[in-house]
Amino acid sequence: MKLLTIVGARPQFIKAAPLSKALAGAGISEVFVDSGQHYDQAMAGNFFKELELPAPAYSLGVGSGSHGKMTGRLLESIETVLLKERPRAVIVYGDTNTTLAGALAAAKLNIPVVHIEAGLRSYRAAMPEEINRRLTDHVSQILLCPSQRAVENLAKEGLTNAMKSGVLLSEDECRSNNPSDQPFICNVGDIMFDALLAARARKPTVPLVDQLGARNYVLVTIHRAESTNDPDIFEGLIRNIAELGGFYNVLFPVHPRTRKCLEEANLGHLLESPNIHCLEPMSYGAFVKTQSNARVVVTDSGGVQKESFMLGTPCLTLREETEWTETVEMGRNRLLGLKPQSLLDAVRETKDHIEPTIRPYGDGRASARIVAVMEACLS
Repeated sequence: MKLLTIVGARPQFIKAAPLSKALAGAGISEVFVDSGQHYDQAMAGNFFKELELPAPAYSLGVGSGSHGKMTGRLLESIETVLLKERPRAVIVYGDTNTTLAGALAAAKLNIPVVHIEAGLRSYRAAMPEEINRRLTDHVSQILLCPSQRAVENLAKEGLTNAMKSGVLLSEDECRSNNPSDQPFICNVGDIMFDALLAARARKPTVPLVDQLGARNYVLVTIHRAESTNDPDIFEGLIRNIAELGGFYNVLFPVHPRTRKCLEEANLGHLLESPNIHCLEPMSYGAFVKTQSNARVVVTDSGGVQKESFMLGTPCLTLREETEWTETVEMGRNRLLGLKPQSLLDAVRETKDHIEPTIRPYGDGRASARIVAVMEACLS
């Protein structure tokens, strides 16, 4: 059996790593395609080496552009690859333009689509990722959800053919073939948990973290278009970070888009406090260690919210909504919006680290469950 995996952004590389190893261990052939959506070497190329991902069989080099332009380029390029390879199914991850283009190209060629991280919803229609998620789910044949909530979200949209009503499946249950011609839906847990546990096991060295000490710094990440494209919102966030640096050590790995916005808005001088450390993008292992030891994480990233929850690190999210609703409901994540009144006050009010005893995102064995589903449904 030959499967084709399409990735193109940092979180997708991370999620693909444990599944690629599991597929190889099961003797399943995988054709790996890198769309080039994250074309910065620090954001993409270095991850293949660190995560021991297979070298891409195809590198599409789509680069940046408007949503329509990028998706159109990807559709054309991916279709060419699919016509050549003719895989049994196409695997896509998450909610990027790469995800949607891969799913649409496969669906139009009647190739089954496997969507990993299916069913996530922020219920904000104007959010590009929300559009990508919904459309991808509705052209997929195998929808692999990271949580029971994700399964419930699909049921609201008429996708009700879920095994065990969305309860996390055992590996044996994943091997039960679904004879229905309806989309196959199940909760396999979150594959990001698999990747995070593997990263922790490698015990990377991060000198600055070791120097500052656990709980003695705040970790900040900002990269989303909603945070960076509006000059007033962006300046407000940077000024909040600057204020935070007057009282706490701040570690700020700067995304290439954010660095460009800082330069264009001439705001870099606001971050020149000796307590604020503007860093290059980190390796995944180094970032996980930095998250784990932070006093609190401040982010606009969906994946970072979830990772912080898994690590027991309090999280403050610079968004109006989240697709990871369980993190908020369980009191480990607080939504501050795009215009927080005082980030400093919010950091001061955060609770201590608590490793979650209830794990809505599974047990770190999602990749094994996914392989079992593939063997049952596609062989």
